[in-house]
Amino acid sequence: MVFSSLVFLYVFLALNLLIYCFFARTMKQKNVTMLVFSLVFYAWGGPKYLLLLLFMTAVCWLFALFIESRRSVGARKWLLALTCLIMIGLLVWFKYSGLFLSTLQGLTGFPETIPNIVLPIGISFYTFQLLSYVVDVYRGTVHAQRKYWLLLLYASLFHQCIAGPIVRYADIERELTRRRVSLDEISGGVTRFAVGLAKKAVLANTCAQLVDQFLPSGADALRQTPAADLWLGMMFFALQIYLDFSAYSDMAIGMGKMIGFHYKENFNYPYTAVSVTDFWRRWHISLSSFFRDYVYIPLGGNREGSGRTVFNLFIVWFLTGLWHGASWNFVLWGLYFFLLLLLERSVLSRALRAAPRAVSHIYLLLAVLFGWVIFYFESLPEIGVVLAGMFGLNGNGFGTFKTLVKLENHLFFIVVAVLAAAGVLKKCYEAVRRRCAQRTGLSTVLSIADAVSPTLLLILSTLALVGDSYNPFLYFRF
Repeated sequence: MVFSSLVFLYVFLALNLLIYCFFARTMKQKNVTMLVFSLVFYAWGGPKYLLLLLFMTAVCWLFALFIESRRSVGARKWLLALTCLIMIGLLVWFKYSGLFLSTLQGLTGFPETIPNIVLPIGISFYTFQLLSYVVDVYRGTVHAQRKYWLLLLYASLFHQCIAGPIVRYADIERELTRRRVSLDEISGGVTRFAVGLAKKAVLANTCAQLVDQFLPSGADALRQTPAADLWLGMMFFALQIYLDFSAYSDMAIGMGKMIGFHYKENFNYPYTAVSVTDFWRRWHISLSSFFRDYVYIPLGGNREGSGRTVFNLFIVWFLTGLWHGASWNFVLWGLYFFLLLLLERSVLSRALRAAPRAVSHIYLLLAVLFGWVIFYFESLPEIGVVLAGMFGLNGNGFGTFKTLVKLENHLFFIVVAVLAAAGVLKKCYEAVRRRCAQRTGLSTVLSIADAVSPTLLLILSTLALVGDSYNPFLYFRF
């Protein structure tokens, strides 16, 4: 079940909010309601893997209690290490055993058969959340949760369990048992959810269809594709992956606000950045901050000399790439950004600061776009074909009349999608609201607009979803 499905919107979420708001009176009843719905939501995508979520939560619950109760530093370290070993071991088995075994088979011919291990939905997200909880208990920044079912609620909240953002226990520890919600927050949550839904159903899904139109499958077909089609296809994928993932975060944050949870922002218009460093401060913020706080800084960060700093960055970006998928192209994608960040730290940072903003912005867009080529195509030969074709080295010319027609047919959509990804639409809306708020005669109009706009976005999204067979979230596979 995905947030942008009609079943979720008009059955699951509607029933959840109805019971939560009108039948669950006490905080315990509200939490039990959320836990039951969260477990049903997770089990919808694979009931047997619900047992895995229950087990991994139990491991972290027990070991966090053991860690907090021990005074010996050595014992606490061993308990933390054992927790990490179990959790990361399970993640590696379910997500990466196929990759490692297929690589070993290609090198040695062993094993003869590779077991087909299905990837549990959202395992990367809830594994990182539970690990951050145990580490924070070890560091003493949070107290161990005494009640297993409350920790399970934290790990399984259907708002963010499947595809983030990665929510730290410390951020919602108080809200698990003591939370209040005002009418303004409910209204803001509904609006945020409606915006995310429209971003997904109207913009991201259309981008996905255009990606399929411009980027055929297979190296041979790509080799025959004109350069303009390759550039446009990758541009639409860049828009799709941002609109898709940020839409999920918008909806998660919106649903959280409706019931009193405050999840941190996960995106800050990354395509407006002027460097790769700036881009990664804006893209998937919860993942970047997780690797910073739980990998980079514990390894020593930049405190132990330039050589160790480079090594620490290498580890972080190797893991960042690997986290995104069980394929070597994701590792290559992570190391690509590792090299770019090293170049910026050592050579490019001064030049980028001195250059006109437009030049720095173009550099960033090109750097990220070439990165998305590595990310999108899992086959290394396909990556090579596309990169060569984008510069006309495949001998197919720049474009065709068919390319021009497809571009003209979608020109208005492209403008809207780019403006949405750059935050221009939001800024325009906020500017209009400020103007209206300053004029007393328009305050009523502003109130009506605030009330009506989520409804209009919901209707528009529903119309877009009816009969739409392509409606996955890209980040579900991570």
